[in-house]
Amino acid sequence: MLSLLVSLAAVADEGMWLLPLLQKLNIKDMQAKGLELTAEDIYSVNGSSLKDAIVIFGNGCTGEVVSADGLLFTNHHCGFGSIQALSSVEHDYLKNGFWAMNRQEELPAPGLTVTFIRSIEDVTKQVLKGVKDDMTFEQRSEKVRANSKALQAKLEKKNKGKSVSVKEFFGGNQYFAFVMEVYKDVRLVGTPPYAVGKFGGETDNWMWPRHTGDFSVFRIYAAPDGVTPAEYAKENVPYKAPTHLTISTEGYKEGDFAMIMGFPGSTTRYMTSWEIDQMLETENPNRIYIRGERQAILKERMAADDAIRIKYASKYASSSNYWKNSIGMSRGVKKLGVKGQKEQIEKEFTTWVWGDMNKKRIELYGNALPMIEKSIKEVTPIESDIQILSETLFRAAEIVVAPMRYRNALRRGENVEAAVEAMQKFYKDYDEATDRLVSARMFEVLREMIPAERRPESLGVIDTEFGGDVKAFTENLFDKSAFANEEKFLAAVSAEGGLDAIKKDVAYLIMEDAMGVYNKLYKSAIPIQNDFKTGHRLFVRGLQEMNPEKSYYPDANFTLRLTYGSVLPYSPADGVLYKYYTTIDGVVAKEDPNNPVDFTVDERLKTLHAAQDWGRYADADGTLHTCFLSTNDITGGNSGSPIMNSRGELIGLAFDGNWEAMSGDIAFEPALQRTINVDVRYVLWCIDKLGGAGYLLDEMTIK
Repeated sequence: MLSLLVSLAAVADEGMWLLPLLQKLNIKDMQAKGLELTAEDIYSVNGSSLKDAIVIFGNGCTGEVVSADGLLFTNHHCGFGSIQALSSVEHDYLKNGFWAMNRQEELPAPGLTVTFIRSIEDVTKQVLKGVKDDMTFEQRSEKVRANSKALQAKLEKKNKGKSVSVKEFFGGNQYFAFVMEVYKDVRLVGTPPYAVGKFGGETDNWMWPRHTGDFSVFRIYAAPDGVTPAEYAKENVPYKAPTHLTISTEGYKEGDFAMIMGFPGSTTRYMTSWEIDQMLETENPNRIYIRGERQAILKERMAADDAIRIKYASKYASSSNYWKNSIGMSRGVKKLGVKGQKEQIEKEFTTWVWGDMNKKRIELYGNALPMIEKSIKEVTPIESDIQILSETLFRAAEIVVAPMRYRNALRRGENVEAAVEAMQKFYKDYDEATDRLVSARMFEVLREMIPAERRPESLGVIDTEFGGDVKAFTENLFDKSAFANEEKFLAAVSAEGGLDAIKKDVAYLIMEDAMGVYNKLYKSAIPIQNDFKTGHRLFVRGLQEMNPEKSYYPDANFTLRLTYGSVLPYSPADGVLYKYYTTIDGVVAKEDPNNPVDFTVDERLKTLHAAQDWGRYADADGTLHTCFLSTNDITGGNSGSPIMNSRGELIGLAFDGNWEAMSGDIAFEPALQRTINVDVRYVLWCIDKLGGAGYLLDEMTIK
């Protein structure tokens, strides 16, 4: 209930706080809990500060600069896609790891970017100028778009060479502008072997105790001046970082202050009970079932062939991570009674709106919750079909994905040669025999979940021409389609008239038909979703007005945030208490010949463990710590975020949440919610002792 949440605010470590508001909202509380820095040390408008060492890594993770020469730490699973793309059967960096022994050996990672946030500005007044409460959704949206576009142009002119993003917060009640600088030459410096970086695999994902060395090392390169972003070129030099994090090998103890800075992707802390119904009854079951069917096929194929394992490693990891998240989310929401909490908040809100018959309040907020309830009930069946089409055809059945990739490349304005090159990259990580199996199952699943009258018409031939035999239809599709493999595709596009002919390809026609159905559904949902957005904006605004003394933070939207808490154990069940750290002894103890994918222990690690060779990285207790827990409030996107001590020194990398609090994206659970971090001393030990790349430590600032 809302009153309960408010009462816990003083002791819980809930909150993903915007950096410009730390001085106003948080700094005194942070210092009372042990922080030895000022707000200016963390976020400075005019000088360098900790925020200048924190980056967006790729398109969905966080990283931190750890040397003056642009050396960067992030999670292994964040670097996984680039590591996979650089791997082959001959150079299996996924399985064996990789360490550059000098800068000439560092490997360019095509397409990988690193983004710095140079400044953050509250632009609410500029964006909402001329916006009135009596506007329709369309009128309000158009005014906000026009104001945002003009503001963005003005700020980009002022900040030449940088990009600007204007983001909404609290459902569109507040806006901030982020000035960003993107570096496009990023190179792989090192990665531990799979048996370290993914130790525990799918079995341990989201679980504690954890023993995963989830880190990888990259370097940012710039133009020859060491500052200006540039596309990859041999003459580029390491980025001259004005700020980098100091690394502490002092360790931590129970109760120590800890803070995390990074880019949390998405939370829905202001979700209503009707949205929970949608998630529990439709959205999560759809995802769990469809992805589970695909993953079962991929897992078997990957285990049987190293080439297929490398091709599909990143795809499988991406799919399974959110698949297991959805399982845990549904479990947590039900077990912890989150829907009941939301219903209590709605009850209190309704009482506040209508209790004293305040005409102005009723006019403004009286319809907020009814709009949300009505729109969710109307949009759920539409969004279910959208999700099923997306999960089966546009994510999994690559015989449909391939023509979509080709069409999209041409529509982006790329010439045919560039589009063909993009397709060659697609086929690099593609296996026809695997896709035949996956696609057949996805066509079956689609037929199970969507009635015939709502399916793409082109799939009707499964009944009319193949007697309902999906496997026969799929084999015929692959035999006929030029998109079935790279050789057939290249032959088709290079043949006379091939560019026109390929648009008549059977797979291309199925893709266009399915996209037509998808787009029609999407358009039909827009007016309903607009009503929901209006109701949501008013509900959030009303909550803030109802409890004006409470410090509110906005839902995560992949913008730079800070969360603070402490290093603590937790009790997941009656009679059970989890320690707040794990050691390398647990790695060796978990070795399981019956599950070699998840629990193989690296041979070099076993040798070093037998010798108790911890170097200078052991804790005061004489053991090598691997992972530890903190009470910080994080979510997806925070992967790779630095966890820092009271002096702002790096003590680890955040990489996961815990199973018992998987409902945390919807409702923070102070007694249960924990962040799982890899200990930076284990990271340094792996670089030095396990990887033999100790020279890298010479450029770091280590205390």
